[in-house]
Amino acid sequence: MKTEHKIYIGLAILLVLIGAVYMQTKKSQRDEVSHAMTASSAEFPAIKLPSDDVDKVTKVSIKNGDKDEIVLEKRDKTWMVVKPLEAKANEQNVKSMLDNLKSLEVNDAINATPQAPQMYKDYDLEPDKAVHVVAYTGDTKALDAWFGKSGSRGQMARVEGKPGIYVVSGYSAYQFTRAVKDWRDKQIMKFEDANVANVTIDNEAGAFSFSKNGDTWTGTFDKKPIERFDPEKVKDMLRAFRALSAEDFADGKSDADTGLDKPSATVVITLKDNGGTFKIEVGKTSSGTSRYARKDGDKTVYVVGSWSADWAVAKADKFQKPDEKKDAGADGGKDKKTPPTMPDMPGMPGMPPGGGDSPE
Repeated sequence: MKTEHKIYIGLAILLVLIGAVYMQTKKSQRDEVSHAMTASSAEFPAIKLPSDDVDKVTKVSIKNGDKDEIVLEKRDKTWMVVKPLEAKANEQNVKSMLDNLKSLEVNDAINATPQAPQMYKDYDLEPDKAVHVVAYTGDTKALDAWFGKSGSRGQMARVEGKPGIYVVSGYSAYQFTRAVKDWRDKQIMKFEDANVANVTIDNEAGAFSFSKNGDTWTGTFDKKPIERFDPEKVKDMLRAFRALSAEDFADGKSDADTGLDKPSATVVITLKDNGGTFKIEVGKTSSGTSRYARKDGDKTVYVVGSWSADWAVAKADKFQKPDEKKDAGADGGKDKKTPPTMPDMPGMPGMPPGGGDSPE
């Protein structure tokens, strides 16, 4: 066979192969388009709660993997933590969590077949890993969903009773995975500085009393005027107490454990014009420099930070201006010696102190 015939045959085979590749590529593209159309037209399960429904939610159960279940319940317009303990809830944190339920949206499906449960483990959608959220309106479930891994494709989720693995947007894990203490109301007291008329502190150092006359603060310690009293320190103290919140709680500890059987300090803040009184007892240190504390009329034992606790157990010097005489020395600095100058060196009369050149 001539060489040119071989070339023609080779070219013909090449064209056939190119055509086959082209047809296969077109078929793949058509299959992908068809799959995309099917996915986009699939009916994803409803997971987003309409605003009207969110406003009607009366209870939310949250189970984060193998941690204790947390149940929040609305009672007489007030949100409460009812499990694993009973306490007033942090209203702002509950509101933020409920608002997040309005943002949930199913965007895609990883697997929407009856075989999907076999893959739950791969996406942390099994009970020991997933965040299980159930919201109720009365006795009716408004939402029952599980949230697992979050990756480049988005947040993985499933809906109870509907086998499938879905990609969800709008989910904020932080809103649902708070520790129990962060679901609780941590506010201990709140007042305006300008409304305070009097403050008393009784602690191991003695008894303090601070009174406000107009805009001027006066202070006594064991019924005697505080020497070098600094009114600005009273203002600093009020800033530490005016929006006092807990760092943590000491549930289950006895008064002996917390030192509240014999408080280290008692602080009483009285508001003017019969505006009320705040009384708080401070006990032992809990961890670091934080201390246990309890507000009058409230059985809850809180843990408060050192910024406020240190004022409660303060000594007199914490409310004093610096002792300038002590800082300067007993003589007020009059007898401070000046640095010695270098004497003339032998054989070189007239040399200036410090060894400079002698004048000509």
